Amino acid sequence: MSDNQSNNSATAGLPVVTGAAGAEPIITPPTGTAPSAIQTQDLIIGTGDVVLATSTLTVHYVLMAWSTGQVVESSWSGDPATFPLSGVITGWQEGMPGMKIGGRRLLVLPPDKAYGEAGGGSIGPNETLIFVVDVIAIS
Repeated sequence: MSDNQSNNSATAGLPVVTGAAGAEPIITPPTGTAPSAIQTQDLIIGTGDVVLATSTLTVHYVLMAWSTGQVVESSWSGDPATFPLSGVITGWQEGMPGMKIGGRRLLVLPPDKAYGEAGGGSIGPNETLIFVVDVIAIS
């Protein structure tokens, strides 16, 4: 499986992400119909260790809901999040491996790879999620 990792052409309708490495990213809300499959785009290519399915990650992330274009959650207002990749939603388990420390990736997750029909917390049912994730450390 090979991802197009070009940073200079945005995929139609996907959110546009700006912001320097080490700073909270700014996400321009998406347009059009949400994709039905996971979309990933490497925005900053890291140079450190590689994320594996078995990794425990320390990350900063911003979460936006596709339907509203509103930021739902951001770790940038506090401490980074640390968790085993195997313990989070399917979209992260499928969309994070291969990233490197220092990297930033856009993940667009359809509901079946996120919280599905049930939703969760501040996430409504059948919501497509947009994450911008910066990998800080891997163990």
